[in-house]
Amino acid sequence: MKFKKTVLKLFAIALILAGGFWLFTGLKEKAALTSKTPISRVSYLCKGQKTIEAAYYTGPPAPTPKPGEPPRPTGSVALKLSDGRSLELLQTISASGIRYANQNESLIFWSKGNGAFILENNRQTFMGCIALSPDPGNLPQAYADGTEGFSVRYPAGYKINTDYRYQELGPGEEIGGVKFTIPQSTATGTNLSGYDTGVSVEEIPNTKDCQATFFVYPGAKAETVTDGGTQYSVATSTGAGAGNFYEEKIWAIPGTNPCVAVRYLIHSTNIYNYPPGAVKEFDRTSLLNQFDEIRRSLILAP
Repeated sequence: MKFKKTVLKLFAIALILAGGFWLFTGLKEKAALTSKTPISRVSYLCKGQKTIEAAYYTGPPAPTPKPGEPPRPTGSVALKLSDGRSLELLQTISASGIRYANQNESLIFWSKGNGAFILENNRQTFMGCIALSPDPGNLPQAYADGTEGFSVRYPAGYKINTDYRYQELGPGEEIGGVKFTIPQSTATGTNLSGYDTGVSVEEIPNTKDCQATFFVYPGAKAETVTDGGTQYSVATSTGAGAGNFYEEKIWAIPGTNPCVAVRYLIHSTNIYNYPPGAVKEFDRTSLLNQFDEIRRSLILAP
């Protein structure tokens, strides 16, 4: 009897030690999971100004699939949503894009290229999401257009016109897009016009061999320019009348369809038409640098 009690006591101790070992191992594995470095972090801006902060992680090596079965992904994603929720989802098999889901698949996060969306109980709750470029320091505002498929950053104070159409090419040749116009304060006291000076993102549908010449008067020439790892077709156009000067620079992105371009428009007046000291010459270099930063922040969704 005494021997039996001793055996039971030793067995109970062994169970306690084993449980402690597995608990310690589980905590250690969990700590390793939560402390590992993500392979990438992406901020998405969605319809309705909703946001998603996503941290993507690789998983352990996948087991060898059985014959006829696709390889099972092992990655994961950590999400922070603008409604305050934080989620961790495991990667699942997907025929297109990268798919992550919770255990009962009531919530699915799907990313493809620079786009993403969230399904909850088969209903899109975060839609038209497009990745954002990091803020270089002076572009705190962001705009995303899930329909047209792009996102862009811009400085505080800029005005947005989502119904913008470029009409200088004549009737029937209008080009649609989104215009970001400088704040009036930028032009005050200078010969710069704050009425229409700004940057626009424009698209021409159903095109082949996207070129900057599509966005200017016939006869303009385009050159190939590489900036920030992106190749552009670039063309310039100038005009003048009644003491006004108009300078345009078009940065089209070859290979896009619709053909996508960023247009700079600078509208200024003749500084010599003012009494001496009445206004000062606008800072062209500073303005162009700002326009360049806006253009470089452009991200296109698939």
